[in-house]
Amino acid sequence: MRSPTRMNPKIAVGVVFVAALFMSIMDTTIVNVALPAIGREFGTDPAGVGVINVGYLVSLAVFVPLSGWLGDRYGTRRVFLLSLALFTLASLLCGAADSMTSLTLYRILQGAAGGLLTPVGMTMLFRAFPQEERMRATRVLMLPTAVAPAAGPVLGGWLVDGWSWHWVFIVNVPVGLAALVFGLLFLPDYRAERAGRFDAAGFLLSAVGFGATMYALSEGASEGWGSARILVSALGGLVALVALVAVELRRPEPMLDLRLFRDRIFRTTNLLSLFSGAAFLGMLYLFPLLMQDALGMDALHSGLMVFPEALGVMLASQVAGRLYPRFGPRRILTAGAAVVAGCLALMAAIGPESNLWAVRALLFVTGFAMAHVFMPSQTAAFATVAPAATGAASTLYNAQRQLGSALGVAVLGTVLTAVGPLAADASGTPVANLAAYRAAFLTAAGLALLAALIALLVRDSDAAATMSPAPARGGAGELPEPAPEPAGTA
Repeated sequence: MRSPTRMNPKIAVGVVFVAALFMSIMDTTIVNVALPAIGREFGTDPAGVGVINVGYLVSLAVFVPLSGWLGDRYGTRRVFLLSLALFTLASLLCGAADSMTSLTLYRILQGAAGGLLTPVGMTMLFRAFPQEERMRATRVLMLPTAVAPAAGPVLGGWLVDGWSWHWVFIVNVPVGLAALVFGLLFLPDYRAERAGRFDAAGFLLSAVGFGATMYALSEGASEGWGSARILVSALGGLVALVALVAVELRRPEPMLDLRLFRDRIFRTTNLLSLFSGAAFLGMLYLFPLLMQDALGMDALHSGLMVFPEALGVMLASQVAGRLYPRFGPRRILTAGAAVVAGCLALMAAIGPESNLWAVRALLFVTGFAMAHVFMPSQTAAFATVAPAATGAASTLYNAQRQLGSALGVAVLGTVLTAVGPLAADASGTPVANLAAYRAAFLTAAGLALLAALIALLVRDSDAAATMSPAPARGGAGELPEPAPEPAGTA
């Protein structure tokens, strides 16, 4: 690839990564709305059509561990742009699919590209921004992280109702092409001085471990945790992950550098992010089910009900960045996770008589508080990571995030199924069992509360490098001067 045109690398990386991350995150929620229409067109029952999402999530989990080595070996610019091109092409192919088999295969291809996009993009972002500006870098991620999950059901419902299910995939194409052209022109390159040899054993074990575990977590609640397929997948995945730990700790150049978890703040913030992400993303899975299946709201309006959460995150991203240097991550993380736990507990009281504006306000506060978990944890996690290890650390962080989201859906889905989402009234007619939803929301609150307790273990002194305010340059709100040109520009 030719050398990019000169531009502030912070702006270039931020623009391209936000666009790519928005597509990747939204793709996990926008497709859910289209599943019934896809099933009707291809004559597939609801259980069968779910393979579209499962294939995407499993493929995503398989390729995340490979991202760090590829970025270090071939350069983050090259790997990111090729992944972006592949994701865009796969989106187009999904939109043009004429059978369930072809759509599933294209979704697997899309998941493989998505598994590389986010870790490599995060590596570029954190290498473009020095330590004292990491909170600003994290603020860049709030737009796709907050808006994409909430916008997916709204946009998906509008496209399916007004056009067809094909458009939930095709909508990615113009965004992907624009980001690709911009990246080719302006995106800088970052590559490690030495990537090391390819760790085939580590890749195979991580592919089997993460892939099988993701499948079990995704399908366990609906298929039944006692089914042979789920038991084999879960057991096989856990055995592969245990073997992965044993193998990688013995290798001088592992695919997954698990030694990074010896770093206290990296270990603690990853664990905190795992449980807070499970609580938050589990809520985003559970809330539309409550609105639609239990309270009779249509898909579009239930999606709009969730949108205040995104507004809360976006507003809080401006606040958290100013609080972080003054108070440090520990107090902000603890307070944020505790408020999220309280909000999720209050959601357990939502019922037919609830004031919808009060529910929207509750979602707004949840998003506002969650931003005070997302931003400080992601910033502090990389505070003591050496620049050369940023790619490996980003790979581990994103693998944890994928497992956290699947864990939240699996746990809350299991609670919902165990209690029973349906009950019978006095005449024997099936009605929604709100007790099941209450139990699931209280479980989500428990996960968030666990994250708040873990936050108490964070030490502000470990994150000191990220707490110094960046020196002011130019006018208010102006980006700092570009960092020195990264080594290894293609």
